[in-house]
Amino acid sequence: MALFERDHHIYRDRDALREDYQPDELVGRDEELQTFQAALQPVINGEQPNNVFIYGKTGVGKTAATRYLLSHLREDASRYDDLNLSVVFLNCDGLTSSYQISTQLVNALRPETEQISTTGYPLASVYEMLWDDLDARSGTILIVLDEIDHVQDDSILYQLPRARANGNLDRAKVGLIGISNDFSFRDDLSPKVKSSLCEQEIHFPAYNATNLRAILEQRAQVAFHEDVLSSEVIPLCAAYGARDAGDARQSIDLLMKAGDLARDRGTEFVTEEHVKHGRRALERGRIKEGIMGLTEHGHLVLYALLTLDLEDETPIRSRDVRPRYTRFAEMANRDPLVPRRMRDHLSELAMLGIISVTERNEGRRGGTYREYALDMDVNLILSAMDDTVELVGVHESLSEYIDVDEFVADSDDSDMEFSPGSLSTDL
Repeated sequence: MALFERDHHIYRDRDALREDYQPDELVGRDEELQTFQAALQPVINGEQPNNVFIYGKTGVGKTAATRYLLSHLREDASRYDDLNLSVVFLNCDGLTSSYQISTQLVNALRPETEQISTTGYPLASVYEMLWDDLDARSGTILIVLDEIDHVQDDSILYQLPRARANGNLDRAKVGLIGISNDFSFRDDLSPKVKSSLCEQEIHFPAYNATNLRAILEQRAQVAFHEDVLSSEVIPLCAAYGARDAGDARQSIDLLMKAGDLARDRGTEFVTEEHVKHGRRALERGRIKEGIMGLTEHGHLVLYALLTLDLEDETPIRSRDVRPRYTRFAEMANRDPLVPRRMRDHLSELAMLGIISVTERNEGRRGGTYREYALDMDVNLILSAMDDTVELVGVHESLSEYIDVDEFVADSDDSDMEFSPGSLSTDL
């Protein structure tokens, strides 16, 4: 008997729910696609292309729309004998400098046998190579920089849009498309870069539940067998996605998780319960991943806020979190961070959606300040903080969530030192 056998009773094509799947048609983005298409029209006309800046939250279709339109643009451009179009697509995740991006672009334009090292050249020399390679390619060249907000210096963002005007290019017509998840990135650009890069701006707002439902129905038709999904599955996935920031990727991931649970359990249909269980599993995974990516002091700040929340002390100002954090740091034999750095960790936790932050304004006398509170289930947070609890001890506010005797016994089996005497009961 085979240990593994093919199972197709739920899915027709599960890959249609994966991130790299490109549908034949994009739904829920008619207005943005129309604006984007108009911005790309000069390419077909053989004119100098526009520089386009696209921004919006993660999962709202920015990259998908760019790939979709550029695919059609290349296909349509091939019908014109006098039009030579090239597209270079570069994700800037992990690339923080103009030097790194420039070397990556040079290598993208060159054959494998002529690649250059990503270190060791002066930036001016790399730019010279880039201009030579772009002119050698000639025609119209669109350079897409996805996650452009990772770039910490804006030299390349000035040089590329103005390469022809500055006399660096003779034959090539270069257009830059920048894609950013960071709304404030544009505001931080220097005026000269902003005027060049943001020639055309397109904002992708969050999807609403209607948009998400249309996207999920489109994917489901390809991914699942007919009549496998219960009627409430897609509306529920869409509603959760709209509530969680209008992220299509999260909604699609949830639909796939629900399908996987149905398949794993051998059921004939994907139901509302599979969606609910899938959402809890995905949420646990996201929270755990976010917390585990924090520094040790980030964990200590979160532990301090967690215990204060359980004592009904939240919403709370950072200055009132500090005594608890300082005590926990000392118990862990760590030097406490200065107040500003501790506040940076609170801001990071808020950005991850683990805690909430509220702005308060009490006028001239009280000024403006922030208050913080926990925004996630306690058990989910604790599941990712075993090491911190072992390091500091079990605070008395956690007594209903952690069996102290069992926790101490488990800790005795580990490599870390832990004893009942380290329990935090004095804060």
